[in-house]
Amino acid sequence: MELLKKRIMQDGKCFPGGILKVDSFINHQIDPVLIGQIAEEFVRRFAGKKITKIVTVEASGIAPAIMVGYLMQLPVVFIKKKMPRTMENMLTSTIHSFTKERDYTVCVSRDFLTPDDHILFIDDFLAYGNAAAGMIDLADQAGAVIEGMGFVIEKAFQHGADQIRKRNIPVESLAIVESLDDCRIVLR
Repeated sequence: MELLKKRIMQDGKCFPGGILKVDSFINHQIDPVLIGQIAEEFVRRFAGKKITKIVTVEASGIAPAIMVGYLMQLPVVFIKKKMPRTMENMLTSTIHSFTKERDYTVCVSRDFLTPDDHILFIDDFLAYGNAAAGMIDLADQAGAVIEGMGFVIEKAFQHGADQIRKRNIPVESLAIVESLDDCRIVLR
């Protein structure tokens, strides 16, 4: 997606340790026009799949997931990083955050992730695949089917997509970062 790649090169910032900061247009301040175009591209790429629900992990995946859900006219569920006292009958998994360098016990209600669901997982970044692994674990626990996973930005050098594809889950990434060596952004 050329517009996204242009914005990454123009406004993205690189930090040591393989961190790409896109908070001025994707995951802190959000460019709604760009997010809308991102959602349209995900809808196009997953058009042939039987999808009943869009799922993401809070918080950075919520904006693109809601736009995809809106365009596909499907419900959107976000996996919570904090267990609410009011949630009953929940599924849990542990996800390690590469950016925040900590583990989260995430949860989702069994009411919103069921054996009848065919899921499209949407997230802002794919690095090592930790959030995706947590999603796969939750879907397995629920008996749901993951029809595909869409990522706004993939850091190919961290090989998360390889782990997902080993599970025969289709992966679509709209911009693929080949390298952030020497804090230089190199896109595929």
